[in-house]
Amino acid sequence: MFFKSFYSQKHAFHLVDPSIMPLITSICCLTLTTGSVLYFHGYSGGLEATIFALIALVWCMGVWWRDVVREGTLEGHHTNIVQLGMRYGMILFIVSEVMFFFAFFWAFFAAALAPTIEIGAIWPPKGIDVFNAFEIPLLNTLILLCSGATITYSHHAITAANKSEAIFGLILTIVLAIIFTALQGFEYATANFSISDGIYGSTFFMATGFHGSHVFIGTCFLTVCLIRLSLDHFTVQHHFGFEAAAFYWHFVDVVWLFLYVAIYFWGGF
Repeated sequence: MFFKSFYSQKHAFHLVDPSIMPLITSICCLTLTTGSVLYFHGYSGGLEATIFALIALVWCMGVWWRDVVREGTLEGHHTNIVQLGMRYGMILFIVSEVMFFFAFFWAFFAAALAPTIEIGAIWPPKGIDVFNAFEIPLLNTLILLCSGATITYSHHAITAANKSEAIFGLILTIVLAIIFTALQGFEYATANFSISDGIYGSTFFMATGFHGSHVFIGTCFLTVCLIRLSLDHFTVQHHFGFEAAAFYWHFVDVVWLFLYVAIYFWGGF
């Protein structure tokens, strides 16, 4: 009786079980980075190491995500106080992402507001044929704004216990995300400048490219939520996984608005 009371949990927090996944994931990340560097510099074996590490990393993500889903859905470890801590963690993660993109905006405005003599003291630099802000960029802006509305609609449907409408809104969001990614890929394919074309090419492709990678990650996030929603993992009171995906997607929307206004609209004139 003494040992039972001694080892019983007397708090509402969840202490995760020991897992080897963080170690394996870190090894995969190191291998992916090393293989990419070798491939970029033309060394043999670099491409094979990169592909292998990428496949292994995707596997690690799936297994690790599965474990977290089991903890919250099947084992019931995600109590209200645990969900509150995860919300704070997600907010802090998004704040760190804001600082990440802030660096790209800083570089862009530092070059645009005071163009140096090396680029002709003009912005955009001579020879750069910038994109028309009222063509594909404007269409992509409307698409992302619509996706923000559809994911909000899906969230409200979950809180109203309307599963079919929640699935419908989430599917629309994923479809809009795929269309956005396809249009951005078409834009990159038709660009008459590259990332190596001076400061404009570097800042443009770094900022919009990293945003595109965030859109891809968010699309994967939403797809997992769609699968979980279909499997009845979410309830009216317990759907933090969806809330985290919605937080992330709204962040992606806001960043794109700043990118559109700063780089495509203001930076293109």
